[in-house]
Amino acid sequence: MPSSIPLLEPLLELLPLDRLPRTGWVLRGISAPESVAGHILGTAHLALTLAPRVTPPLDLGPTLAMALVHDVPEARSGDLPRPASDELPEGAKTAMEDLIAGSLLGALGQPLLANWQEYRAGESREARFVRICDRLQLGVRLVGYLRAGARGLGEFEPGLAQLDCSEFPPAAELQGEILRAVQDSGTNP
Repeated sequence: MPSSIPLLEPLLELLPLDRLPRTGWVLRGISAPESVAGHILGTAHLALTLAPRVTPPLDLGPTLAMALVHDVPEARSGDLPRPASDELPEGAKTAMEDLIAGSLLGALGQPLLANWQEYRAGESREARFVRICDRLQLGVRLVGYLRAGARGLGEFEPGLAQLDCSEFPPAAELQGEILRAVQDSGTNP
């Protein structure tokens, strides 16, 4: 039986995520940076890899759903780098993302919007875990760029080092691997 809710238009609105570069990497001189969709996929890969190692177990369904929707608002807003978002009035970026998520994800189905809202609230273990995977994915990508010869990316290391992964020991282990790899990449990452 066909659904009475049209899905094509909101699905088409997600397509820019494939070609939208992660602006932070562009600002640091990476000539062919990962896309927002690549980042989302990388976050989902981390969640899929680390979640089964977490005790007590995480609910993998909502965990992966949150990983896949966590940056959906960027399909309309673009990837606002931290320096730009820091210039906005307090709460403006959050309000914009809430509106976009409500419109885009609401059109695709209430469960998708509920997953995004859970991620945004950050209160469940699964949401906190996905937030950590989001940050660790930046670290994995950083190591990839450093191993490909990129330099001048040292400003990312302190944020990774300060990330509190203690609630999820497998994430903390990966964090340690990432930080060792960054340090091994040279004195001026």
